[in-house]
Amino acid sequence: MIEFGHGTHVGLRRTRNEDTYYADAALGLFLVADGMGGHQHGEVASSLVRDAVADQVWQGRSLIEAIRTAGQRLLDQSRDQPSPLPMGTTIASLRLADDSYEVAWVGDSRIYLWQHDGMRQISHDHSLVQELVAAGRLDPSLASVHPQRNVVTQALGITAIDQLHIGMARGRLEPGMRFLLCSDGLTEEVSDGEIARMIARNHIAAQECVDHLLLAALDANGSDNITAIVVRIH
Repeated sequence: MIEFGHGTHVGLRRTRNEDTYYADAALGLFLVADGMGGHQHGEVASSLVRDAVADQVWQGRSLIEAIRTAGQRLLDQSRDQPSPLPMGTTIASLRLADDSYEVAWVGDSRIYLWQHDGMRQISHDHSLVQELVAAGRLDPSLASVHPQRNVVTQALGITAIDQLHIGMARGRLEPGMRFLLCSDGLTEEVSDGEIARMIARNHIAAQECVDHLLLAALDANGSDNITAIVVRIH
């Protein structure tokens, strides 16, 4: 059985919510998209990609195929409406099917997996800071406070399709697994340790868990849009 909770909040500093999400247990599809561009461009980008990915998965496409198609549709729309402002979005997605899971992502929205032995991030940020860490040029402990930590190196609608790197991972589902998909509005404000403690709580429903995560980000600062989906496998 799949139990899930979901939610989004504009935050305390923004006037628009450029995040969006999709959660459908029947389809087994869950995703978070964090738009960028301003002047409603971010909202348009994240919504277009959300709808395109869901449509492609309904048609039987894999997550990789769905995300690539959505990226091309967004690039096409950007060309049809030329503007000096960019129109892009990140995506973090999860697909459940039978006894397996598949995740795929672009940008710095994240996917975490919690199991009985703890929580780990199974996505890898497409960001300047992550590249510096991987190259040994930045201490990982300083990544969360680096002034360029929000600079992404891959984004749908901005990165050319032939240069687009879609991260992916697969695995077998096991009872007790818990997935978290979220935008950086959560991870910028709440530490992985605190997130893990909330995800591990057994006495609250998945929706209550999401509500607590959103409140924690708002209590910390709420400087960006915040979106989270928690999926539990029973």
